[in-house]
Amino acid sequence: MTQQGLAEKIRMSVVQIQRYESGKSQPTLDVIKKLAIALGVSADLLIFDTHERDPADDLRLQFEKMNQFSPDEKKIVKAVLEGLILKHEAKKWGSS
Repeated sequence: MTQQGLAEKIRMSVVQIQRYESGKSQPTLDVIKKLAIALGVSADLLIFDTHERDPADDLRLQFEKMNQFSPDEKKIVKAVLEGLILKHEAKKWGSS
């Protein structure tokens, strides 16, 4: 998609799109939402760097396999993960 096509799709000037791409300006949350819809992607993809939100490669396969779990099994996995995350956060705060 061209800058002009994107600008037309979200009803914005092409100059403003160029400012966003060059880093001279930051889009508002409303604009990010419009961009995500127009581009057919999540807002996360527009906001975060590649490795800021995705699981590490060594965990990706395990997380994909969890899609096959029953709802009850998923609840257990979530509870275990939440417990581990809380433990990790507590250690971090305890050492500072």
